[in-house]
Amino acid sequence: MDITEKVDLIERPPTEEVVTRDELTELFKTNSSPKHYIGLEISGFLHLGSLISTGFKINDFAKAGVKCTIFLADWHTLINDKLGGDWETISKVSKYYQDAFKLVCPDAEIVLGSKLYEEKTEYWSELVKFTKHMSLARTMRTLTIMGRSENPKNIDVAKLLYPAMQAVDIHSLGVDIAHAGMDQRKIHMLVREIFPKMKWNVPVAVHHKLLPGLSKPADTSDSQVLGKMSKSDPNSGVFIHNTDEEIKKKMNKAWCEEANIQNNPLLEIAKTVIFHEFNEMNVERPEKFGGNVSYQDYNQLETDFVEKKLHPGDLKQVVGNYLVKIISPIRDKLNLTEELYEAIKKSY
Repeated sequence: MDITEKVDLIERPPTEEVVTRDELTELFKTNSSPKHYIGLEISGFLHLGSLISTGFKINDFAKAGVKCTIFLADWHTLINDKLGGDWETISKVSKYYQDAFKLVCPDAEIVLGSKLYEEKTEYWSELVKFTKHMSLARTMRTLTIMGRSENPKNIDVAKLLYPAMQAVDIHSLGVDIAHAGMDQRKIHMLVREIFPKMKWNVPVAVHHKLLPGLSKPADTSDSQVLGKMSKSDPNSGVFIHNTDEEIKKKMNKAWCEEANIQNNPLLEIAKTVIFHEFNEMNVERPEKFGGNVSYQDYNQLETDFVEKKLHPGDLKQVVGNYLVKIISPIRDKLNLTEELYEAIKKSY
């Protein structure tokens, strides 16, 4: 695989932007196996966006020869009050996350935050040095990466450490490519601003589009982030533990306005999840409704949807069928015990 093919693979959907493409190209010229990182809070039930879409993107990096690291941020989880801020629950759920990502991303290394901090004794001194370059105002602006507003009310001091810790994680792991959803963009821009001042290696930043929730998106310019598939809302997304029947039922109830492609969850799932794993999507329907049709790429499918040649009902059915093919093998191998299920559910 040549450098252009590697870059194209990394830019493949759901990638939204690369900061910058030229830097990524130059990186591959000097390093055929650069180091990648994506950091994830351990914050609840895994779903189509957090595990499948994200995992498939990680696999694109691996196919390009990149050494991938999935950083399970257990301390960040505690700081952000996820899973009730209970360390015992966080530890148990972290094992569930490790098992899940090993299934979806077998070529990636999985690193726990707590283990990194134990082994890298200089981490905390580097954290203090990094924070010397951050103003309180800038820190408050980055709190949106935690799913929180910039309002200082009810923000404990620990949360102010979160952005700096995330940045120093990147340095401590020796990252060449920092990867995250678009909702984490602010932290990567902070990294690219401050790392040169500290003479640290500045990583290329790659951001993927967040998979939208299944309900009608909010009327906001930032609906891509605010309307994302959520772990805390059982109706907004497809969860890995959902049965085949539940998956199909959720697809049938999903928002899918005829001919509308804006923030359409069914089309996004088809584009970034189904066509990532399958070379075609076969729609089965009676002759009186147009008969069976096969799509070899997403653009064909989208065009027919816009031109009303593909009805929302048919799209819902075919997406549901293919999601079952993708999710059921993972669900069947992933051990989510009743105890763990109840512990996660209780934390919401």
